[in-house]
Amino acid sequence: MPSGIRLVTERMPDALSVSSGVWVGVGARDEAAEISGVSHFLEHLLFKGTETRSAKSIAEAIDRVGGDMNAFTSKEVTAYYTRLPARHWALGVEILGSVVSSPALRDTDIETEREVILEELGMDEDALDDRALTLLAESLFPGHPLGWETAGDKATVTSITPNDVRTFFNTWYRPENIVVSLAGAVDHDEAAAAVERWFTATPGGARPSRVPPVGETRPLAVIRKKSEQAHIALGYRAVDRDDPDREALDVAAQVLGGGPSSRLFDEIREQRGLAYSVFASQATYADAGALSVYVGTSPDHVLEVLDIVDGELLNLATNGISEHELEIAKGYLTGSFVLGLEDSASRMSRLAGHVSARGYVRPVDEQVARLDAVTAADVLRVAKRVLNGQQSLAVVGPVTKKVLANRS
Repeated sequence: MPSGIRLVTERMPDALSVSSGVWVGVGARDEAAEISGVSHFLEHLLFKGTETRSAKSIAEAIDRVGGDMNAFTSKEVTAYYTRLPARHWALGVEILGSVVSSPALRDTDIETEREVILEELGMDEDALDDRALTLLAESLFPGHPLGWETAGDKATVTSITPNDVRTFFNTWYRPENIVVSLAGAVDHDEAAAAVERWFTATPGGARPSRVPPVGETRPLAVIRKKSEQAHIALGYRAVDRDDPDREALDVAAQVLGGGPSSRLFDEIREQRGLAYSVFASQATYADAGALSVYVGTSPDHVLEVLDIVDGELLNLATNGISEHELEIAKGYLTGSFVLGLEDSASRMSRLAGHVSARGYVRPVDEQVARLDAVTAADVLRVAKRVLNGQQSLAVVGPVTKKVLANRS
C-alpha cells in the first residue's frame, strides 16, 4: 500500500463471512528483559478503545452484527482479527484500523488491564501442563527471549510503566511492520480502499532485528508441586521455519506422538494405560525451532514413562519409520492441512502469517507437494540430526530432581 502496509486478500465468493486480521511483526522475543510481556500487554489494551471509541462501543458494534473479534501474542507476532457476516466486512477493517493506528492507551486502562494480566498469569501458573511446557522452553533456550513466557512474569508485568507500553507501540506498530489480511466474500480493490482510509499509523518503521539462540541447553528443570499428576515435557532444539527438513520433521513428530495412531500414544496410553494426555509437537521460528514431547502421568510412573519415551526416540533416530507409518503420517498432515483451510478465518490467518514471516504466500498445492515429497530416508536424516542433540527435560509435580537425575 502507499502507506507501507502490506495487504493480502483471498476472495472466497461462496463464503458467507469475511475474516480480517492485522499481523504486527513483533512479539515476545523482541522485548527487553525488563519489559518482558509488553507485547501481550498491548494485545490486551488495543481493544480497550481509541480516543473516540470506547471498549464497550467496539464490543457492541461487533455484537450488533453477530461477529467476533480476538487477538493473540506469540514469540514473533501480535495479531488482531475479526470475523463478520460478509455484508458487514468493512466494519472489521474500520475497527482494526482504528485500534491499531490510534489506540487510546490511557493510564487508567493500563492499570486496569495490568490486574487482568496478573490474574491470567495466576491462572496459567495453576495449569501445570502448560507450566511444564514453558519450563521446557526456558530449558531449551536459556537466557534467550524464545525461552521467556510470552505474557511475561509477575515482576515484569508489575513494573511495566505506561510510558513503556506507549514507547513499544510507537516503535513497532508502524506500516513497515504491519500486514493486513482479508479472506472471504470481499473484493481486493474495495479492501485496499478501506485499509487506506482506516489505517493511519505514522509512516515508516522497521522490523525487529533478531539474534538466534546460541550456547548450551539446560538438561533438567524441576518444579515440585503437590498434584495428582507429574507433567513431563522433554525436547530438543530443532529446525527453523524455512529449513529444508521442516516437513520431514513434521512427519517424524506425527509418527512419534501426533495422534491416536502414533507410537507414543499407542504404547503409553493404549497398551500400558499410563497416561491420558501424550503428544509430540514441533515449534518453528525465524532462526530456531524445537521438537517436544509431553506426557501427564502418575508420579509413580514417571521413570517408566521416560524409559518408554527415550526408547522410542532412540528407535526413531536409529531406525527411522516404516513406509506404512510414512503413508499414514503424510496422509494425516496433508489432509488436516487442507481441511483446516475451509473457513475464512483460517485462510486469513495463513495469508497473514506467510506474508509477515516470509514476505509471500506459499501456494496450497506447493505445501501439499512438499509434504508428499518426504521420504522415509528424509525422516531418518532429520531424526538423527535433531535427536542426537542434547535433550532437555522439564517436570512439574511431586517429583524430585534427584530421582530424575539418576534415571537410567
